[in-house]
Amino acid sequence: MTKKKLVTTDTPEEPTRNEVLHTLSVYVNNTAGVLMRICQVFARRAFNIESLVVSQGRDSRFSRMTIGIVGNPIGFVQIIKQVNKLIDVIHCFEHSAENSVVKEMLLIKFMAETASQRTDALQIVEHFGGKTVDLTPNSMVAMVTGDTPKVDAAISMLGQFDIIETVRTGKVVMARGEQPT
Repeated sequence: MTKKKLVTTDTPEEPTRNEVLHTLSVYVNNTAGVLMRICQVFARRAFNIESLVVSQGRDSRFSRMTIGIVGNPIGFVQIIKQVNKLIDVIHCFEHSAENSVVKEMLLIKFMAETASQRTDALQIVEHFGGKTVDLTPNSMVAMVTGDTPKVDAAISMLGQFDIIETVRTGKVVMARGEQPT
């Protein structure tokens, strides 16, 4: 059985040689227009937003944005300085894999029409620490959380089934130890 490489609309592409993936955490006042102003800073410097997660903080007056961006590393320090100067931005930090915990979530819907297929699928989902969140006589929806390589591996292993669709969150990040995120 030849293994086919599954490429979906959310399959990450490798950055080009002169581009680097950066993960930023931006803590902001929860007001209208903040995201637009931050996005304009990236656009002016030709950085593309690869992933974006925004959620209200514990205090509803504030929100946290986790932004994955790709672009030429020249000028990246300037972007952080410019974002930090924006009105309504409390702080902006870059996080590396060494100083933070980075996770994402995948929902994947695939065909599992026979008992044997469902058993095989459940074993794969369980191996990746995932859960089945929907089950019909012909299909399943599984949820897997983890770092990017783990989520990519789960998609690859579940590629032996007829995948209907995938939905993937952006990365969420939290600084390790007592460091602020």
